[in-house]
Amino acid sequence: MAGTLYVVATPIGNLEDITLRALRVLREVDLIACEDTRHTARLLAHFNIHRPTTSYHEHNEAEKAERLLEKLESGLQIALVSDAGTPCISDPGYRIVRGAHQRGVRVIPVPGPCSFIAALSASGRASDAFTFLGFLPARKNARTAALDELAGEDRTSIFFESPERLLETLEDLERILGSRPLTIARELTKIYEELFSGTAREAVAHFSKKPVKGEVVLIVEPGASTPGSLDSLDLAVLRARIATLAQTLGLTKTEAVKQLARELNVSRRELYRRLIEDEER
Repeated sequence: MAGTLYVVATPIGNLEDITLRALRVLREVDLIACEDTRHTARLLAHFNIHRPTTSYHEHNEAEKAERLLEKLESGLQIALVSDAGTPCISDPGYRIVRGAHQRGVRVIPVPGPCSFIAALSASGRASDAFTFLGFLPARKNARTAALDELAGEDRTSIFFESPERLLETLEDLERILGSRPLTIARELTKIYEELFSGTAREAVAHFSKKPVKGEVVLIVEPGASTPGSLDSLDLAVLRARIATLAQTLGLTKTEAVKQLARELNVSRRELYRRLIEDEER
């Protein structure tokens, strides 16, 4: 009879946030698969839990998943944990979970802390509809493209960001998405916990005062929900504005069209279409 895979959430900082159920499961399983065994060892020692552990991280996930699945099929009970928070949320784990489902192995979630959910709950931002996008690309061009795709997003957007890239990302946000209200949650549940609310420009001023440290969650409110209309706009004026943007900001024509679409809150594709149709007349 196959065993069970438990997906166990662990604290993101304050150890008091672990659930009674998580402690029971960690004490009862045959094996704990950890993102970092040294990190998890400190958690287990704090709660006087003595169970075997094995490493399961992004660099060995493809290979290790198969071996763990074989153990599950043989009847072992295994708990999957990440360094902090809920496994599989921008952390390793989906391969073994998917494999368990494919092989008929029971998967049981043991819910608990999740940093971006905790940040959203305390942010005061709209939470009826939101999109979580993990880490933004580290490279500027890729990050710009990712943010550009959010220009028309009508849901709250949530990201992880490294402290080293926070200021650069905020500057990109201001340039691409404008002065939208946002929240930055840093070091949640830890000693230096901080929740900042304001605009990207205000956030740059705030976080430029000293080096940014710790885990960062960035929550950005959506733009205007109803796109504007191009029907009443003069195409000659639009072309002049595109030329001005290209010259003053050093943008390509394509980038200038994207910027103008954001300024007018219109569909970028529709703006392209109207300009091309006008050229062909």
